[in-house]
Amino acid sequence: MREIDSGKITETVARLCQEANFVLGEDVLDALKKARDAEESPLARQVLDQLLENAGIAGDERIPICQDCGTAVVFLEVGQDVHIVGGDLYGAVEEGVRQGYGQGYLRKSIVSQPFSARVNTRDNTPAVIHAEIVKGDRLQITVMPKGGGSENMSRLAVLKPAEGRQGVIDFVVKAVDDAGSNPCPPVIVGVGIGGTADKAMILAKKALLRRVGEPNPEPEVAQLEREILERVNSLGIGPEGFGGRTTALAVNIEVFPTHIASLPVAVNLQCYAARHKTAAL
Repeated sequence: MREIDSGKITETVARLCQEANFVLGEDVLDALKKARDAEESPLARQVLDQLLENAGIAGDERIPICQDCGTAVVFLEVGQDVHIVGGDLYGAVEEGVRQGYGQGYLRKSIVSQPFSARVNTRDNTPAVIHAEIVKGDRLQITVMPKGGGSENMSRLAVLKPAEGRQGVIDFVVKAVDDAGSNPCPPVIVGVGIGGTADKAMILAKKALLRRVGEPNPEPEVAQLEREILERVNSLGIGPEGFGGRTTALAVNIEVFPTHIASLPVAVNLQCYAARHKTAAL
């Protein structure tokens, strides 16, 4: 049994909250540059240049890529041979979010009692935490600041099994089309297929953690990703909704077995500022 001090978890989460908001991943930057080179629309190229310039300034000056510093979504992979000491795991994560958003001067956007008073919690807590028990004696922490504009475009459908592959394609493409410029394209399209309604939604969000340009290892799923990406980029929405061929940088799909009577499909869109950072303890 390996012990990990809760204070180390807090320190790590605080750092990841800031790094994720300040520094865009190289995979996303490379995808934006490739999109810029392939774009035929002068306006779309100009927008992509501005997005790249913005990301460069954010990283150099250690300031947020976007004024919406998001909901702190935290994924935990907890080794079954790990023992947390000095405090509880979720409490350590919450304190890390509290410290990270304070130290980094990140905008606090979380409100309590969402259907009535909507009072700001003033420290961006509580976080949305997804914990999974895995083999080993390590704790992997991933922080994903999820902006409201893209999160608001999430969609879920439980299709009839007979709708099959084409039904999945049509649903995902319509979700992106209906979203238009709201999620700040070019987007990354996270898709979860199978399981139950709640499982599909988590799969869709986890799909956003995969590196841009890295296909699903299952050939059939990878082919589906390519087809949907082609359909999405033919919509003409383009960067920030100004038209062009780059509506999405990637379509990432995760699949899970499901009930014989069900075909759940979830879509979770991520804006161009695909922010997430990971550390292992």
